[in-house]
Amino acid sequence: MSEKKKYVLVGSGGRAEFFYSAIATDFRETSELLAFCDINQTRMNYANKRLTDKYNYHAVNTYKSEQFDQMIEIEKPDTVIVTSVDRTHHTYIIRAMELGCDVITEKPMTVDEKKCQEIIDAVERTRRSVRVTFNYRYAPHHTKARELIESGVIGKVTSVHFEWLLNTQHGADYFRRWHRNKNNSGGLLVHKSTHHFDLVNFWIGSQPETVFAFGDLLFYGRENAEQRGVTQFYERATGNPNAKDDPFALHLDTNEQLKGLYLDAEHEDGYRRDQSVFGDGINIEDTMGVMVRYKNNAILTYSLNAYLPWEGYRIAFNGTKGRLEMSIVEQSYVNSGGEKSQEGALKGKTMTVYPMFGAPYDVQVEEGVGGHGGGDPVLLNDLFGKPVKDKFNRAANHVDGARSILTGIAANRSIQTGLAVKVDELVKFGRK
Repeated sequence: MSEKKKYVLVGSGGRAEFFYSAIATDFRETSELLAFCDINQTRMNYANKRLTDKYNYHAVNTYKSEQFDQMIEIEKPDTVIVTSVDRTHHTYIIRAMELGCDVITEKPMTVDEKKCQEIIDAVERTRRSVRVTFNYRYAPHHTKARELIESGVIGKVTSVHFEWLLNTQHGADYFRRWHRNKNNSGGLLVHKSTHHFDLVNFWIGSQPETVFAFGDLLFYGRENAEQRGVTQFYERATGNPNAKDDPFALHLDTNEQLKGLYLDAEHEDGYRRDQSVFGDGINIEDTMGVMVRYKNNAILTYSLNAYLPWEGYRIAFNGTKGRLEMSIVEQSYVNSGGEKSQEGALKGKTMTVYPMFGAPYDVQVEEGVGGHGGGDPVLLNDLFGKPVKDKFNRAANHVDGARSILTGIAANRSIQTGLAVKVDELVKFGRK
């Protein structure tokens, strides 16, 4: 039996459980978790309690963030898993590689072009590997879309129209927590749309060349609420009578997971997970439109709205021989507020091919089991289990991670300047 691969995890908040639960259950034979690292000891203690009580795994060692180097020296992991706040990803990715480790990082790989360049340079300098966890690539219907496009049923793809809807439960959640500050998350065009821009790169087999975008905060935030006639406001929901009947409020004391991860941990770092989505200080957009020209001349028109009545997306690929349409409805959720298998789980899907000179037909796709359209379990096996040969090359490296966020980073710059942005001017690959 081959020796288990050893892992440590940085950032024990909401996304961490996706990874440590997999190691503790389905992949015990191939993988071992050694330690948590975080700025917050209470949160690490809660993650350890989840490991022992829910997953029947042993508690692991804990290290504060300033002890990162010490953790690597003592634990000697093969790989560092990074699930911290987005703006800190590059710090841990780069230092882990410098200390001789490979990296698995949650998306987005980082939040701006400067940090992205630092990661690219570090990979070239250290020759270590970075995996970016694009679980949507692995969903059966997304893989099927790539297969159909590669097979040529709609000819050469000339344009893509992609509309993503975040609803008033999931979409609102980005405006309650640290994501509402663009310095932390890069805004939704980086934090969330990295999935979508990666999918387009993956589907059409090309890279973004030129990006133009508009974006604004038109629904969330205090000023927008005031203009709609709202008169009752609050800073945070938990324990506040003004939030009692607000459908946008999140009450941390009514959910055991949210209480353990956040409310009980506030005294250490002051982080409030339940801020009002109609408060001051929000500087990310909730309404976005992007146009992208790809290096193969295809054109993408993309929209993202974060306050809609249902969750999911609609996409159409137009080609020289026809059109492929997909419509997906996803399960609504609040991060860390329930079972991981329900995050992005499918509620409904349709996929239809419209040949240029033929009758349209529906494409039947196997039902994926688990979160994010069934992509989560396949990704986790690829990371921690025994990967199988994959003709679609769904495993994403740092180059894939960079090319997905660079579309969003360019879109942010375009919103700021009113100008189109050339993606190749943001970072350079292989410059060492």
